Amino acid sequence: MDGYKKEELKKSLRKLARNEIRISYFKTEEPLAVCSSKIGGKPAVPPDFEWPVYLGNSYNNITKERPLAFLGQINLEDVKGYDTEKLLPETGILSFFYEAMSMTWGFEPEDDGSARVYYFPEKEKLTAMDLPEEIDEEVIIPEFAVTFQNQISLPDREDFPEEPVDLELEWKDYEECRAECGYSCDEWGEVTKLLGYPDVIQSSMEEECEAVTRGYRQGCPEDYDAIPEEVFQDIDVKKKDWIMLFQMGTITDGDMEFMFGDCGHIYFWIRKQDLKKQEFDKVWMILQCS
Repeated sequence: MDGYKKEELKKSLRKLARNEIRISYFKTEEPLAVCSSKIGGKPAVPPDFEWPVYLGNSYNNITKERPLAFLGQINLEDVKGYDTEKLLPETGILSFFYEAMSMTWGFEPEDDGSARVYYFPEKEKLTAMDLPEEIDEEVIIPEFAVTFQNQISLPDREDFPEEPVDLELEWKDYEECRAECGYSCDEWGEVTKLLGYPDVIQSSMEEECEAVTRGYRQGCPEDYDAIPEEVFQDIDVKKKDWIMLFQMGTITDGDMEFMFGDCGHIYFWIRKQDLKKQEFDKVWMILQCS
């Protein structure tokens, strides 16, 4: 790609830029306060909270109802200064759960319930809840404190819109231009963050979210062929409603490693209108790995 086209590409990328909130984590000597933002540990929940469960088939081919793993929580007061687009509520606790033994991909409508997001607007009523005794030990994440940082977020090559000028976009050129615009690429599935564009490992996910939440299985060409043409056209329009709420990558600490597939991410998606109404029970989760 010549210099002129690279500058045109960078100009287009800057117009598409979003804000993402990168999350870093570290161990502390003392337990964190109940409503602290954190990865793992014990969730802060209301007194009537019922721990979510999911009936799924694990990697060792055992099907049973299991408690979801607690991934972490965000005290939204901690991130309101980083939420430059004002997409999130300014107060309350946002908590993320996932059934990591079944490790669903989000391809199947039946995956509904394997990942959950809870929003607790009144944190004063919350207390720390012990993990269920029956939860599998290997999906328990130890408690980590977190810090936040703003980062420019730019779309994956596959999600770059068609331009009136042929930019002849090669993958290498595109990645170089993203880096020159300030984007930090996640090569090993390690980035955890709120909002922004996803760090795509396989393919775009917005269409998949819209289709599977309508009851259409995704994952192979036959699945697409099963969708009526008029429905598919509507899916193509409505997929633009979806944005990424939260991405979680591999969590490590010494010998401890909590990984999604092979160096993968899980992504929690939500429609813009549902986010605005704070209806976090309408999220959809997708897992991708290398």
